[in-house]
Amino acid sequence: MWSLLLATGYLKVLDLKALDSDEEGIGEEGDIWYTLSITNFEAKRMFCKMVRDWFKNDTEVYYNEFIKALLNGNVKKMNTFMNKVALNTFSSFDSGNKPSEQAETERFYHGFVLGMVVNLSDAYKVRSNRERGKNEPCSFGRYNVMIEPLDKTRKAFILELKVLDPDEDEKSLEDTLVNARTQIEEKQYEAELISAGFATDQIRKYGFAFRGKECLIG
Repeated sequence: MWSLLLATGYLKVLDLKALDSDEEGIGEEGDIWYTLSITNFEAKRMFCKMVRDWFKNDTEVYYNEFIKALLNGNVKKMNTFMNKVALNTFSSFDSGNKPSEQAETERFYHGFVLGMVVNLSDAYKVRSNRERGKNEPCSFGRYNVMIEPLDKTRKAFILELKVLDPDEDEKSLEDTLVNARTQIEEKQYEAELISAGFATDQIRKYGFAFRGKECLIG
């Protein structure tokens, strides 16, 4: 899809680099990664309309309710409304679950969830797939999504997304959710927020487990 958008002029290349080493969930040594940007104002308007169309009618209501539930820590409602958004929005192509599609499918879910929370940027710093800097506390990988409030008295959020993977002995979404939450703890994703002055009880950590149009959050 990205190649098609680039070839047809909707996107342009800002930068490219080769990976120096294998990176889990990212690629192998020698892979070429491109930084892309929307070409012009007309293309930006087209993409904005496309995203708005995803969330119109009932789906827009479900989206708003999901964000409200996330900020209020209501996991039951987060599950309810995320599954309604998925049912109304995801296609079988987008959420394919064949082993060969695993990486691309996970990127789709990642991009979708990131797109849902990015509108919080007026009150939160929304970051994605970031590795720690040299002077930051030890963290051993890339978190999927981190939502840091500009108001340090509010809650911060870490979201780890995974697709059910039978190769990891995951037989259910519950198994995938356990692995997502375990990864948050093992890789110490909260270290960046703690170094920024947040107390541990201010940090909410959520795993998202996906299979097709199903989602389990916890």
